[in-house]
Amino acid sequence: MTVRRVTARHETWPLSRPFAISRGTKTAAEVVVVTVTEAGVTGRGECVPYPRYGETPESILTQVHAVAAAVASGLDRQALLRQMPPGAARNAIDGALWDLEAKSSGIPAWQRAGLSPPGPVVTAVTIGIDTPDAMAAAARSLTGQPLLKLKLDRHAVVDRVAAVRQAAPVARLLVDANESWSRALLADVLPGLADLGVELIEQPLPADRDGELEGLAPMVPLAADESCHTPADLPRLAGRYQAVNVKLDKAGGLTAALDLVDAAERAGFQVMVGCMVATSLAIAPALLIAGRARWVDLDGPLWLRHDREHGIHFTGGAAEPPPPALWG
Repeated sequence: MTVRRVTARHETWPLSRPFAISRGTKTAAEVVVVTVTEAGVTGRGECVPYPRYGETPESILTQVHAVAAAVASGLDRQALLRQMPPGAARNAIDGALWDLEAKSSGIPAWQRAGLSPPGPVVTAVTIGIDTPDAMAAAARSLTGQPLLKLKLDRHAVVDRVAAVRQAAPVARLLVDANESWSRALLADVLPGLADLGVELIEQPLPADRDGELEGLAPMVPLAADESCHTPADLPRLAGRYQAVNVKLDKAGGLTAALDLVDAAERAGFQVMVGCMVATSLAIAPALLIAGRARWVDLDGPLWLRHDREHGIHFTGGAAEPPPPALWG
């Protein structure tokens, strides 16, 4: 009989600078780490509780504790998909089980998942909401970064992007409105954003207003983030979005995210892989599917004052594969 020990704890990781998006500003990353230990081998997984979906560290710990006995008795990743809903708690457990399997078998997680060997991948580096001049200064400080992602609200949209474009004339640009725009504002700013070379706009409208995008043929592709959690969401997004942002905390772990990537590709969506502000432990599983994404946004650890030991290396705008000592 499988006998495992399951633990979960809440950790706070201070940021090196405030991180501002349309919903507010954070100064620390609040994460939950799950460990599963069997026969002296320990696997780890990390998640970020997201208040947008009613998650808190306390609620995540409650969810983990509710299934801890089943996991300790041998519940596997596929059974976990049936036992728990999508979300951050399942992601942390799923990540710990992948790590445990890899460390116990000596077979790396990418190989167990049937993926190609991971290599360095270019990731977006995020610039938080600020004045146009401040965002331009941030862009200048990131000279040499090939891909920048700009957090925006409904104010001075084109002015902010234009300031960054002037400061970073050759960088590729993504923008993320985090549900803060209206349909009218989107239509108004699309020509200017296209002229500035923006490649992708993430979640311009609130998720419950996706229907307003029906029939829009945008000059810049739109990516569903808050609107896309599982393959069941994809039929509703067709004709409204051209891409989906796959995040492990939304999908509920790497196991579910792989299914979502498969389904998105079959449905004709381009794929983005994204993250929350977290340590390298949360980013490591997402890096395994980065090779299947058109856009990669996995810079969460770069916002931390200090990252976890054996953290992911970021060099020249690229994230290196996670070292085995970290995960997988």
